Formats: sequence, structure tokens, C-alpha cells
Amino acid sequence: MKVLLLNGSPHKEGCTNRALLEVEGALHAEGIHTELVHLGNKAIHGCIACGTCMKIGACVFEDDPVNEFIEKMKKADGLIVGSPVYYASANGALFSFLDRLFYAGGREFAYKPGAAIASARRAGTTATLDALNKYFTIAQMPLVSSSYWNMVHGRTPEEVEQDLEGLYTMRTLGKNMAWLLKCIEAGKSAGISLPEKEEKVWTNFIR
Repeated sequence: MKVLLLNGSPHKEGCTNRALLEVEGALHAEGIHTELVHLGNKAIHGCIACGTCMKIGACVFEDDPVNEFIEKMKKADGLIVGSPVYYASANGALFSFLDRLFYAGGREFAYKPGAAIASARRAGTTATLDALNKYFTIAQMPLVSSSYWNMVHGRTPEEVEQDLEGLYTMRTLGKNMAWLLKCIEAGKSAGISLPEKEEKVWTNFIR
């Protein structure tokens, strides 16, 4: 089993990365493979609502990592997304990335556990988590919880090291993710199939 960890911070080895490493360590201890992907600091296109992805299963923009990540997700069993807090929410590049990722590749995410983590100097973490969790719930992904909100505090990775409760929360998140993945695998082995999917009904409020 494998979990993708997405570092949505432009800083490859900043506070968000430190939190993800704590989760990753707990996953490894439970025998779960991981891949840590850094979003980077290059420009990410926003979604232009062209609808092409609905026809071809990929985003029309091919000069950033969205389609590459969709391919990775096809082989993964779970996803954890980490973001720093900017203006009381996740950073803009990550939002642009996730909008297109879930529009174009949402079918690869269904029934795979997901979780978000937030890193902040002081505040804005719960708003960030609320915004990120919406991507998982609309894609039919089970949310993985921890012993507290999935957040760490600190201005630098060294300060995050001092947030002992935050790091404990990250380790608990990793253990809970591993437990749920094993439960899903056990269910499959026992012959429990995925929920039967009926044709979606689209309702417009203004006609």
C-alpha cells in the first residue's frame, strides 16, 4: 500500500515539509510505502472551466505537474495534502493545483482515504483545513482524523520541532491512515465491494 504526500508549500524543506515527514515516519513504521511530492515554486495554472478534462480524463494544461500527479494517484491508495497558511487559508498555487487535479482526475480518488494538514506561525489553520477537506469529501474520499486538528505551529522547521503536541498529532494521523488502509484492504479480501454507483443527477437552481 502506498500514500502520496503533497507538500503544497513553495519552500521544499519548510514547516509544512517537517510536518509531513512526521506523518511519513509513522506510515513507514506501519509498513506503508510513501512518496513525498513537492509542488514547488513555479506558476500553476488556474482552472479555466474549458471542460476538456471531462472528455479526455486529463487537464488541457501540460506544463505543470497536475497530469503527472494524476498518474501517480492511479497507483496510490491514499493522499495527504499539506499547506502553509497564507491569508488565513491555503496558498493560492495549491488551490489552483487542487482545483484542476480533482476536476481532471477525481475518478482516481474515490474511496481512497485522504487528509489535510496545515502549518502556521499562529492562526488560520482551521480555515485552511476546512477548505482543503472539501476536495476530499466531494471526491468520495474517506477523511482520516487524528487526536486534534491536523496542524503544526512554528515560523521555522526548528520551531515546529518545539510543537510537541503538533508532532504527536501528525504521528497519530499517520497511524490512523495506515489503520484505515489496512481495514479497506481486509474488506476487499473478505469480498466487500465498493458501493454501487448510480447515474448522477445534475440539478441547476436557475432554469
